[in-house]
Amino acid sequence: MLSCNYTKDLLNLQGVNIINIEHFKSHILIYTQLSVKSHTCPCCKHETSYIHDYRKRKIKDLSISGKHVILIHNHRRYVCKHCGKRFAEDNSFAPKYYRVTLRLVNEIFKKTESERSFTSIAKEVNLSVSTVIRFFDMLAYDAPKELPQVLSIDEFKGNTDKEKYQVIITNPANGTVLDILPDRKQSHLISYFKQWNRDERSTVKYFVSDMWKPYAELSEIYLKQATQLVDKYHYVRQVIWAFERVRKKIQKKYGKENRLLFKHSKKVLTMRRSKLKPEQSEKVDYLLYFNDDLRSAYYLKELFYEILDCEDKSKGKELLSKWILIAQSSRLKDYQDCATTLQNWSKSIFNTFDYPYTNGFTEGCNNKIKVLKRNAYGYRNFNRFRKRILHMFNYKKSNTGKAAA
Repeated sequence: MLSCNYTKDLLNLQGVNIINIEHFKSHILIYTQLSVKSHTCPCCKHETSYIHDYRKRKIKDLSISGKHVILIHNHRRYVCKHCGKRFAEDNSFAPKYYRVTLRLVNEIFKKTESERSFTSIAKEVNLSVSTVIRFFDMLAYDAPKELPQVLSIDEFKGNTDKEKYQVIITNPANGTVLDILPDRKQSHLISYFKQWNRDERSTVKYFVSDMWKPYAELSEIYLKQATQLVDKYHYVRQVIWAFERVRKKIQKKYGKENRLLFKHSKKVLTMRRSKLKPEQSEKVDYLLYFNDDLRSAYYLKELFYEILDCEDKSKGKELLSKWILIAQSSRLKDYQDCATTLQNWSKSIFNTFDYPYTNGFTEGCNNKIKVLKRNAYGYRNFNRFRKRILHMFNYKKSNTGKAAA
């Protein structure tokens, strides 16, 4: 016959005596009680072991074998013979007024690291949604105390507190999310970065963003020592968008059959020529035969891809400058507009040839945030949304989340 000590070891409840266990279809009741020991009176500091009374206390615990566990704890109160003070006994698994064990609270913190909603977590741990949220709100995530050498910034569609876009600030060098801002207004960005003095802001050596003017202006004013880099994906897609606009205009000129052929060939036309299979390459040649403008647009797209593959950085910059001139002198207005955009951002684009930093990590975070938002059907409270994002990305790495007092 197994000793009761084995059961206690299995439950990992130190100092707890298990009196009885009852199994039901959906849950397990475990009757527990602590051993009698001397306590210090919180009022007069005298030692006492006199018992005043017992009270039954229901405490929810971690599930076992798919069943919810409820501890029916025989809660003891002591009385001090010197001053008459009555006080509860100490226990290590559930603080005063708690109706859940500490390890169940830690399990809630662990489960909220994922993109799951509070509702699904509440069902799994056998608690109400409001209780799970209340425990999660105990965590506190402050703004970073110092800025990193590499700073990346981007916006995502959060729709919280009547603001459509929120801003994410990350360190792509070590893969951490630094902070979430409630909106992308320049006034709010300025007030946020003003909390650090000039010397503290000078630690930022590289500033990565997309092609949104307020970010560049922010860098020029408050991060003067930083080298501005435009994320590679954002300027490459300017060329792809220009090619797509040309393709859509051309396909409208033909009959239904050829129009559908152009429409369904979007993937092979935008793919690099070097990655096409023989049958795909033949299809592209057939489509290019239709129109001179499409051939010119395709040539410019392929030439741009070759520039990106250039291993010589100075040569790559030179070729990109030539590409801008070629696109501006072409008869394709969409490519002329694209070339103008690249020329306006040329300094930040050329820097990407010298340094390896991109917004790839930040964009990946945005995708994960979208999953979190979709699972929860959106967040109305920005502070909770911000905390949930920071907890999801940083809690496991650095354990920066602290329970608020």
